[in-house]
Amino acid sequence: MIPLASPLFSPRGSEQEIEEGQTFAPKFDAGGLIACVVTDLQTGALLMVAHMNAQALEQTISTGEAWFYSRSRQALWKKGETSGLVMHVVEMRVDCDQDVLWLRVEQSAAGACHTGRRSCFYRAVVRGGPDAPLTLAFRDDERVFDPAKVYGK
Repeated sequence: MIPLASPLFSPRGSEQEIEEGQTFAPKFDAGGLIACVVTDLQTGALLMVAHMNAQALEQTISTGEAWFYSRSRQALWKKGETSGLVMHVVEMRVDCDQDVLWLRVEQSAAGACHTGRRSCFYRAVVRGGPDAPLTLAFRDDERVFDPAKVYGK
C-alpha cells in the first residue's frame, strides 16, 4: 500500500533537505505506514505507540484529533471513536529522517489504553537473576476506567 499523493505532504528530497530543511515529507514504509509515538502534553508520559497511513495523518492534521491505522483490523480508526477517550493533538513532531511521528496530546479522559490504564506501557521487562527468564512486572498499572463499561465488552 503506497500512500496517495497529498497536498499536505511534500515529495521526499535529498538527505540534507529531509534532515535539515523545513519541508514536511513523511516517509511511509513499504506497507504505507509510519510509526507514531503519543505522549501526554502535561506530564510527558508515554501513552501509546501506533501507526498512521496517509489518510490517518491527513485526518489528524485536519481535525486536530488523533487518527491511526489499525494493522490488525486493516482499517482507519479515530482514537476515542468508540470509547470517548479522544486525544487532542497540541503538537506534532517528526524525527530526523521523517519516518516517525510524535504527537503531544491532551486527553479528554483519564486513560489511553483499552485495558483501562492511563498508558499502554504499564509493565516493565525484568530479570529475576542471571539465569532467570525475563518476566513482566506491573508498574503504574492502576486502572483509571472500566473497559467493560467503556467498550461494552
